[in-house]
Amino acid sequence: MDVIEVSLKDRLGDFDLDVSFTVPAWGITALFGRSGSGKTTVLRAIAGLTHTDRGRVRINGETWQDDSRFLPAHRRPLGYVFQEASLFPHLSVLKNLQYGWRRVPATQRKIKLDSVIELLGIAPLLKRTTHSLSGGERQRVAIARALITSPKLLLMDEPLSALDHDAKQAILPYLETLHDELSIPSIYVSHDPNEVARLADQMILIDAGKVVASGMAADLLTRLDLPLAGYDNASALLEGTVIEHDPDHHLTWISMQTERLAVSREDLPVGRPARVEILARDVSLSLKKHSDTSIINILSVRVIGMQETNPGQIIVQLKLEDGQTLLSRITLRSARSLDLHEGMQLFAQVKAVALV
Repeated sequence: MDVIEVSLKDRLGDFDLDVSFTVPAWGITALFGRSGSGKTTVLRAIAGLTHTDRGRVRINGETWQDDSRFLPAHRRPLGYVFQEASLFPHLSVLKNLQYGWRRVPATQRKIKLDSVIELLGIAPLLKRTTHSLSGGERQRVAIARALITSPKLLLMDEPLSALDHDAKQAILPYLETLHDELSIPSIYVSHDPNEVARLADQMILIDAGKVVASGMAADLLTRLDLPLAGYDNASALLEGTVIEHDPDHHLTWISMQTERLAVSREDLPVGRPARVEILARDVSLSLKKHSDTSIINILSVRVIGMQETNPGQIIVQLKLEDGQTLLSRITLRSARSLDLHEGMQLFAQVKAVALV
């Protein structure tokens, strides 16, 4: 399997960086942590923009950096998307794209310019000047310019952090499309767990310049020994397949191995893999499977862990019959009323309108 290998060690002022990880070279790997944890430093070192005292960066067996070799940034076949879109203000959108396109020898072009324009929905923007674009439009153009260089690795440094909520929601589907349509591995820096839940396949959790945990995003989001499960917007990811649409009730049904979920109608083809994010606060628990309820999604689960979070609240870790993990945040009073304990079988209830 092709892999991304990174090992970086240095003292940068008062900050000690000591990060090592190996992840598959596919999909999106989230580099997650609070502000000041070292995420951007790691990304810049991978790009060759920061030279660490000791380091190794290998992409699919190709060495970009080790004890005897250091490729400068312009010789590393990567695309870099910054927090603020760094576009040429004196050029139109099309000329910004053509600038990056022409810098790649014709024999090395693996991605077509027209394909990227269509993928990111920027055809209506091509004749416009970059200073006339909205924040979300600028970031879409910046991502397009990074992609048309046919990179072996795409680095994105909190590309949505400068956008408001509506702009974020507008650009997220394009990032999901990149994930589905292109085979370019990406490392995505973020401190927003909901971005990670929506986009990431793998996750590397960093704190104070060190790796705290790494693995599949779905696993790390629901581990009670990590801080993510204690966040107010803690969530779980369930993987399934679109099996049918219910146009009369505007619902889409997602099938898992032993259960199925109803979500608000999504324009997805039947048979397509689908990921559902479920916030812990939207999951209630019941000892019985009720039929006299407005809640459509009722899942058979087993309690595998519990932890008190905020005063008077409990986060409950639940295992579905197919092995996937779910979280539920309930009050301490409710936990005691249900007499919750590890190994207990019960039912998780989730509103269809709450699912993404």
